[in-house]
Amino acid sequence: MSKYGRLATVEAAGKVRYGAITDKGFVDLTRPEWPSLREVVEAGALRRLVDEAANRPADFAEGEFTYAIPVPSPEKIICVGVNYPDRNEEYKDGQAAPSNPSLFPRFPRSFVGHGVPLTRPMVSPQLDYEGEVVLVIGKGGRHISEANALDHVAALTLCDEGTVRDWVRHAKFNVTQGKNFDGTGSIGPWLVPYVLEDQIADIRLTTRVNGEIRQDDRTSRMIFSFRKLINYISTFTTLVPGDVIVTGTPTGAGARFDPPIWLKPGDVIEVEAEGIGTLRNGVADEGVSQ
Repeated sequence: MSKYGRLATVEAAGKVRYGAITDKGFVDLTRPEWPSLREVVEAGALRRLVDEAANRPADFAEGEFTYAIPVPSPEKIICVGVNYPDRNEEYKDGQAAPSNPSLFPRFPRSFVGHGVPLTRPMVSPQLDYEGEVVLVIGKGGRHISEANALDHVAALTLCDEGTVRDWVRHAKFNVTQGKNFDGTGSIGPWLVPYVLEDQIADIRLTTRVNGEIRQDDRTSRMIFSFRKLINYISTFTTLVPGDVIVTGTPTGAGARFDPPIWLKPGDVIEVEAEGIGTLRNGVADEGVSQ
C-alpha cells in the first residue's frame, strides 16, 4: 500500500463514487462540491481526502465495488510513443532516438478500470499490451519550464495502453485508429498523490501476462523525462487539471515476438510500478457478455 494514499473512482450500490482504498475496502468520500476526482484534483484536495479517510471504516468491502478509470472525462489524454531506449531499437530502422517525443491522443471511452476485461475487437485479433506510468496534471499551464514541470503533477497512476496493431497501420502518418477502440486499454487502479520526485525518478515498471514478465525497465532510462514531457506538451497546448499523460512503454510488447503473441480471452495482464501499485485486467471478445 502506498504511504501517500490511494484514491479511486468506483461503482458501488448502483452509483459512481470516489474515495480511498484502504486495507479494509473502499471509503466513500464523495461530496457535492466536487462531483468527481477531476474536481478534487483541480481543488488540490487529494491529500486532504487521504487524511480524511485515515480513521474511517470502509463503506464497501473488496468485491462490493467495481473500479472505473480514476479521472472521469479528462479534457486530454496524451500518450507518448517510443520513450525507452530499447523500444527505439525495436524498430530496426537504424535511426537514433528522436529529438522530440512522438505523441498521440486517446479517448476516455477507449479505457476501462482495474479488474474490468479489455475488449478484443471483432475486426481484429491483434490486441496487444503496453504497460506505462501515468501523470495526472494538477495545476494547469502553458509553456511550463522543465524546472517547474513536476509542480504541475497532482497524482500518479498506471496504464495498459492496449493497442490493435494492424489498425495502427491503416494510414500513412498516424496511429490514432489502432489506439482508440472502445475498452481496449485500462487506467488505474487508483491515484497516488504526487509528493516528491523520488516517487517516479527511478522506479521499476513491469508488465506480466499470465504471470510471465514481458516488459521490465526503469523510469530513469526514459528518453524523455517526465519534466521534458510536460514542458514539450505545454508548448503547443494548455494543460489543465485532470489531464492525463501516458508516458511510454518499455520493450517487450506482444508485437515484438516472432511470431507475435496477441492477447486472447482468458489472459491476465498486470502492470506494476513501485510505489503506485498493480493494474490488472483480463480479456474478453467484443460482443461477449462481460
